[in-house]
Amino acid sequence: MASRGYFFVLLQAFVFVTIASSVFSHLTPNYYDYSCPKALSTIKSVVEAAVQKEYRMGASLLRLHFHDCFVNGCDGSVLLDPSSTIDSEKNSRSNFQSARGFEVVDEIKEAVDEACGKPVVSCADILAVAARDSVVALGGLTWDVKLGRRDSTTASRDAADANIPAPFFSLSQLITNFKNHGLDEKDLVVLAGGHSIGYARCVSFRDRIYNDSNIDPSFAKNLKYICPRNGSDSNLSPLDQTAAKFDTQYFSGLVQKNGLLHSDQELFNGGSTDELVKEYSDNIYDFYEDFANSMIKMGNIQPLTGNQGEIRVNCRKVN
Repeated sequence: MASRGYFFVLLQAFVFVTIASSVFSHLTPNYYDYSCPKALSTIKSVVEAAVQKEYRMGASLLRLHFHDCFVNGCDGSVLLDPSSTIDSEKNSRSNFQSARGFEVVDEIKEAVDEACGKPVVSCADILAVAARDSVVALGGLTWDVKLGRRDSTTASRDAADANIPAPFFSLSQLITNFKNHGLDEKDLVVLAGGHSIGYARCVSFRDRIYNDSNIDPSFAKNLKYICPRNGSDSNLSPLDQTAAKFDTQYFSGLVQKNGLLHSDQELFNGGSTDELVKEYSDNIYDFYEDFANSMIKMGNIQPLTGNQGEIRVNCRKVN
């Protein structure tokens, strides 16, 4: 009887540890309420100042979170600089001379660590909150960001090349890419709406304006002044005509065949996502609600939690 009772106590302890582990590894909006109550307000103030200084920074911070989550999960790996042990994702095809906002993340990290008194907030969580605050600063609605991610100690340029969707992707390639990350067609369309506040380089849309047929002729003609057949690779064009405002003009542009990237226009090109594009072009509140839900869903891609990873002191390098 004694041995049976001892076994029962051990079983209870195991169950408690298992449940506690799953609870404490679960992301929650309240994660920093006790460890650092000033964390979220501190991040917000730095983001707002950065976006006010340069509204394009909002899109850059949103994009960093997206590019982080699509490479081995939302773990802050996109922020790591190259080193003898880090094959930096900053050097991948999708990020090289394109990803930006790293200095703002540094500024956020310094400010939030000072507010907390020590490194409490992960760089991965900073990216998630900064993405939300950027959208809000440019006119979008807010949502509760789920928190508790920890930072990776590795990065992978190869994984970034393989997993971040390219501007020349077809609809089927986009759907497959998002499906591989646990995201469906609705997530694909609504998250593409983040392009409402984005810019793209000439090198990313040159093939579309000279070779695609599903493009408004006057739209293409105007872009050719910005993006000649040769050279000027880094010249920029907004992904929609109201790039300083988070709205639904991006979707309206797709309906008018004014998608800047080939992959943008693929969302409205006679395929399975056409109706969603129409819905969002007509109803901004549907877009806002669904965007928030899909951002939360994307932020849940393979986070490091519990004792996994670390809380970096410097977002650019492993402790």
